[in-house]
Amino acid sequence: MIVRDRALDVLQSERFDLLVVGGGITGAGVALDAASRGYSVALVEKADFASGTSSRSSKLVHGGLRYLQNFDLGLVREALLERQLMVKLAPHLVRPLPMVVPAFNGARPDRLVGIGLNMYDVMATPVRGRRGSRRDDSFWSPARHRTISGEHVVELLPALADRQPTGGYLFYDCQTDDVRLVLTVLGEAERFGAVTLNGADVVEVLTENGRAAGVAFVESGSGQRLEVQADNVVNATGVWADQIRPEVVEEEDVPRIAPSRGTHVLLDAADLPMGHAACIVPAGEGRMIFSLPWYGRTLVGTTDNDFDGDIAVPRPAEADVEYLLDAVNTYFGTSLTESSLVGAYAGVRPLISSGDPRKSVDISRRAELYETSSGMLTITGGKLTTWRRMAKQTVDRLVERGGRDAPCRTAEIPLGMEARPADLQAPDQVGEGALSQLAFRYGHAARKVLALATERPELAAPIVPGRPDLLAEVAIAARHEQARSVADVLLRRTRLGLLAAPQLRDAEAVRPVAELLGEELGWSPGEVEAAAEAWPEAAVAEGIDPARATSTS
Repeated sequence: MIVRDRALDVLQSERFDLLVVGGGITGAGVALDAASRGYSVALVEKADFASGTSSRSSKLVHGGLRYLQNFDLGLVREALLERQLMVKLAPHLVRPLPMVVPAFNGARPDRLVGIGLNMYDVMATPVRGRRGSRRDDSFWSPARHRTISGEHVVELLPALADRQPTGGYLFYDCQTDDVRLVLTVLGEAERFGAVTLNGADVVEVLTENGRAAGVAFVESGSGQRLEVQADNVVNATGVWADQIRPEVVEEEDVPRIAPSRGTHVLLDAADLPMGHAACIVPAGEGRMIFSLPWYGRTLVGTTDNDFDGDIAVPRPAEADVEYLLDAVNTYFGTSLTESSLVGAYAGVRPLISSGDPRKSVDISRRAELYETSSGMLTITGGKLTTWRRMAKQTVDRLVERGGRDAPCRTAEIPLGMEARPADLQAPDQVGEGALSQLAFRYGHAARKVLALATERPELAAPIVPGRPDLLAEVAIAARHEQARSVADVLLRRTRLGLLAAPQLRDAEAVRPVAELLGEELGWSPGEVEAAAEAWPEAAVAEGIDPARATSTS
């Protein structure tokens, strides 16, 4: 990724075909799609890449079984086909995940669930040809769901051993690291010539003859007001979509966002061992949540409630954390409390208000594209899985109104390059767990991390004792991924802030991270100290450590 100083220079000196506002998965996707069609593209992000909803998902690339309950078959079909495509384009980063729906007390697996899984299987099958009857074997496609024995359920989900399941359904969805997916898509966009910048708070949409023609933004480091000129502007800011608009606009031309908060908690795998599979957990009132393995921890979520708080830093609500723990304890027969948590996070989904009085859980996640009289396009709604189609929809509109001949290419563009752990050369002190995680997180680019760890053996040490994340990743984050703070590294470039929050409660614990960032970014000793001291405040603001309140009370 281009360094920030260079990006700033280019943004001020060139005029672009397209400017994208928003550095989450949707904005990254629009930048890649447009750049790969030959547009000159700039992208600006207010905070850090993926710092909004795109770092706060359930980490699943899936069709959405529960959308079948609403008969939103088109959305499920679209998401399932995109899921298959993501495994093909980014096999190191989007991986199949076994999903289990257990049965207990001698009961057979629920027949209604089986009917839903049959529909899931059918809609997950890509076809080719006009007749729509031939399977397209060029795509990854999961095995059809099947019934498994109680012994097999326990083998996949050790946490259920004491409940002695008698059987269950096994099917497949996929899992990812949502931030790394965003950074990978941005990297591919830059390979096609896009220029990206974080820390750029858009304060005005510029116009020429009534048409959107760029933006003015405040650069976070200097506080300067800078301008970027462009022939087209796309607003891909998600939950902030209704806040980015030209001076004069008809209200019906912009979306009305109805934010919904989703909370997740993380547990030590020893407290809730999920093995290598995920489980669908009843959570009362017909709701279901997931319990799934992620980076060696157990991730539980999500809630789905209307939200009217600060969307900039949504904290996990105490009631939501309690709700998730109650559901897990009831289902698995455990006695987990807030003190058991190793991390937590909340995100706000950009649901589009339709005036429907139903709760947000019943509102479709379908994406919507808006165009104002100024020509600015706003794309919002949707979900992580369907980012590529959202981007295609947006750029197709630009192509149409510009009269270009520029078909979409993103269905064939690899997202990074796969690397097997066995093919990676590493210093002796880097274990198999670290190699496996690097291969998943970076793919072929893991070689940069390992080359630095070999060159400087002190950087082959873990950031947090007992975790596989390497100090070398901090330097790589600053050099190649525009990381500018300890929070950027711990919450997004690695996910340690979510996976090991109790071990990162004070400035001293993160000082090595701050010192490495300072070395890479040319900070003074005072700036290094300030960066370390800023972390505990950021962690509290994010609410990533619910166990902290328990331990200090």
